[in-house]
Amino acid sequence: MCFTYKLNKSAKAIEERFVAEVVHKQGNMFFEQPQGSFNGFIHPQMPVITSKEPNLIQFFEWGLIPYWAKDKNFQNNTLNARLENISEKPSFKGCINNRCLIPADGFFEWQWLDNKGKNKQKYLLDFPNHEIFAFAGLWSTWKDKQTGILLNTFSIITTEANELLSIIHNSKKRMPVIIKKDNEKDWLNEGRIVLWNDDLIATKI
Repeated sequence: MCFTYKLNKSAKAIEERFVAEVVHKQGNMFFEQPQGSFNGFIHPQMPVITSKEPNLIQFFEWGLIPYWAKDKNFQNNTLNARLENISEKPSFKGCINNRCLIPADGFFEWQWLDNKGKNKQKYLLDFPNHEIFAFAGLWSTWKDKQTGILLNTFSIITTEANELLSIIHNSKKRMPVIIKKDNEKDWLNEGRIVLWNDDLIATKI
């Protein structure tokens, strides 16, 4: 699964990479105080490029909330969406056409060193020169019935691990779906997924 990833690039670098404009980049704490990594269970606001507005880089909260959810507690269950059954799961089937790209420059997985996972080795997965890439994702808009506030949220799509991640993420053997750069627009336009896995580099942390 993918519950922690990093993005340490500037707004300008992200804009140039995706040919899109960052919304509210002036005074944005994300860029003023970059962090080494982002934990999904804290539900941070992260840069996202949606199928609806592909020329904008907006900030959505990690942990998709379907429109019918009663409250935000639902988010812990939807940090990831399994590619194999997103059209069947109630959480995602209502927004399978709400596709998005989630910029990143690395993600983290933990290798179990014993059968119960009491001892683990942390790995950083990224590409040569720490270049920016994009996870495939789904997004949704949820209305808080108590406040009336609209909240945009997203989930990272995962798939079966490739050979490298099967060794590292050896407990569940999953990995995030990373879209090849040349196929990112196709993904947003409801095209097929073209994975970019072969160039991943694993580094012990």
